[in-house]
Amino acid sequence: MVPGENEQGLHRIVVVGGGAAGLQLATKLGDKFGRSKDVHVTLVDRARTHIWKPLLHEVAAGSLDVGHHAVDYLHHAHQHHFRYRIGEMTGLDRTARTIQLAASHDAEGREITPVRAVGYDTLVMAVGSTTNDFGTPGVKDHAIALDTQDQAVRFHQRLVNGMLRAHTQVGPVRPGQLHVTVIGAGATGTELAAELHRTVRDVVSTGMDRIDPAKDLKITLVEAADRILPAVPPRLSSEVMALLAKIGVEVRVQARVTEVRADGVALADGSFIPSELVVWAAGVKAPPFLQGIGGLETTRTNQLVVTPTLQTTHDPDIFAIGDCAYLVEAGSDRPVPPRAQAAHQQASHLIKQIPARIAGKPLKPFKYRDFGSLVSLGEYSTVGSLMGFIRGKNMLIAGLFARMMYRSLYKMHEQALHGTMKTALDAAARALTRRTEARVKLH
Repeated sequence: MVPGENEQGLHRIVVVGGGAAGLQLATKLGDKFGRSKDVHVTLVDRARTHIWKPLLHEVAAGSLDVGHHAVDYLHHAHQHHFRYRIGEMTGLDRTARTIQLAASHDAEGREITPVRAVGYDTLVMAVGSTTNDFGTPGVKDHAIALDTQDQAVRFHQRLVNGMLRAHTQVGPVRPGQLHVTVIGAGATGTELAAELHRTVRDVVSTGMDRIDPAKDLKITLVEAADRILPAVPPRLSSEVMALLAKIGVEVRVQARVTEVRADGVALADGSFIPSELVVWAAGVKAPPFLQGIGGLETTRTNQLVVTPTLQTTHDPDIFAIGDCAYLVEAGSDRPVPPRAQAAHQQASHLIKQIPARIAGKPLKPFKYRDFGSLVSLGEYSTVGSLMGFIRGKNMLIAGLFARMMYRSLYKMHEQALHGTMKTALDAAARALTRRTEARVKLH
């Protein structure tokens, strides 16, 4: 047990996972209970900083500097009166009401924090999701996912290093050497493909004159379904397909990947896409460590099954929100989708319900509302649909208005964490620094 966290009569709220939902919940509960002697709030995450997950494709493309957008957990916890504990959750003891954390190590392998347990009275699991490779051979060895900040940074470094290598090598650029294949044409994959089209050309324009963008650079988007962006209406999907084709991104639909190799991607129809840079953005599942953890009910994709109050079916002291939660609402035959807006709504719901639980009041059920989808294609366009915007009908939007709506989602996230004043000041500071910095990170 972590010293100082087993005080008698203290209600311990522990939030595992510092993504959008978990960090928002810990922040608001910390603001509410921070000076209370009866309630302590703790956030647990294996990383040290938070970045809004829908921005990871921009980090990977190099059009967004992590340093300007990352939230430092330790500082943020101090500002909002909750505790931050670094560590990866590895186990759950429901009888003792503790979670187990693995030791953390630095880059040289030296231990920073030891294996330890953290006690709870109310536990909220908000550990998000990872990509699902469906057991496809070669994915783990030759493809990079975009689940975390580290993965996005690693892909960008591989991209820039690959172009530097091609520019300085003795021989000509090999076929497929600077080709990028993005597998999975949901929002993340589609947004990344469009963003990369511009950023790779910006990198080449810095003086890599041995690389011919028209001949050597190619981006391919691969989707197993019959269309890209299944979360948006077919009309918008078609418009995005046309735009991607216009800027030179090749789209392959109804294309099932059978293997990822070091030199490319093999498809079920026998064709092969030469590509030495592969991003896997297909499929979603909860982290594997959740499967059956502590005897809780889980799905085949490792999600924790929850009741309408977001409590796990086998333990009312444990809640789950976001992508790691599985909830089928009354009257629906489908679970709440693993999307950012669902995680935000569930965090907002628990911000009100956990204080009610501590006060001994009954909990209200969660109700999900689908507000539609927005997809950013970088400087080329933004498209989306707003659900129930006019008398129950969907409204399709595109262009400047859609882009403003997309950016406002991030501002709402920042405002939930930092308040209006700091969000406005940060936005102004970024606008000023953009005038003096390179458009794309080159390191």
